[in-house]
Amino acid sequence: MPELPEVEVTRLSFAPAIAGANILNVQVGKPLRWPLSCNPQSLKGRKVLQVRRRGKYLLLDLSHGILLIHLGMSGSLTFGKQTPVAGKHDHFDLFTDHGLLRLHDPRRFGAVVYADSESDALAVKLLGRLGVEPLEDSFDPQVFALGLKKKHAPVKQVLLAGELVVGVGNIYASEALFLAGIRPTTRASRISKPRAFKLHQAIRQVLASAVEKGGSSLRDFSNAQGQNGYFQLQANVYDRAGLPCRACAAPIKRLVQGQRSSFYCPLCQKP
Repeated sequence: MPELPEVEVTRLSFAPAIAGANILNVQVGKPLRWPLSCNPQSLKGRKVLQVRRRGKYLLLDLSHGILLIHLGMSGSLTFGKQTPVAGKHDHFDLFTDHGLLRLHDPRRFGAVVYADSESDALAVKLLGRLGVEPLEDSFDPQVFALGLKKKHAPVKQVLLAGELVVGVGNIYASEALFLAGIRPTTRASRISKPRAFKLHQAIRQVLASAVEKGGSSLRDFSNAQGQNGYFQLQANVYDRAGLPCRACAAPIKRLVQGQRSSFYCPLCQKP
């Protein structure tokens, strides 16, 4: 599933090229997770002003309204001058005078949703409960530490919930917890302030590194220009069960939390 770094890498790969483009046509394929919520043809003639990101959502600001794009479990975007015929798993085409933006999504858990503005009820429903952005100054270590103290669930689950900080998905939560030396099963409320500060810094470090390296291409992720990421090649624990820890050589362990795999070092990460 594309996580925050993959979504940000995708944004960076096409945002400059599509900015200022006029929408010429819109074609919608099979139903996605949520409906577009507007007549596709009503978007013709509008201009794409810019592309932003909020959590795992891409926001295309139009001359009137916004398009919220979520990549779901298997979605990816492509953008280019060529306009090949849509394939079986191509479900949304935005034709512009700068090129074609296409959503490819084999599992159809992604979505493209139109809203008049971010204050629109539909946009608020999708974005309103998201936590702070981890790579922005608003991600304050003091506030983060206090937030952890109020949560009694395992810290890995708290990170994935996205209420304290948005976009720390499964891969990067495992990696950040390793750098912070915290076991994924540790109750969030038991984490001391110094350890919370260390986790705060680890989250920022891991996500920034992942964006720099183009994200993680574990299955078929690529950015809007078809380029793969390679963060997974430097992962310390994720998907390395049974392999030696890069720090202490102990075998990496795997456990299941909330139907998601967690990976950790039993020596480097303390309860």
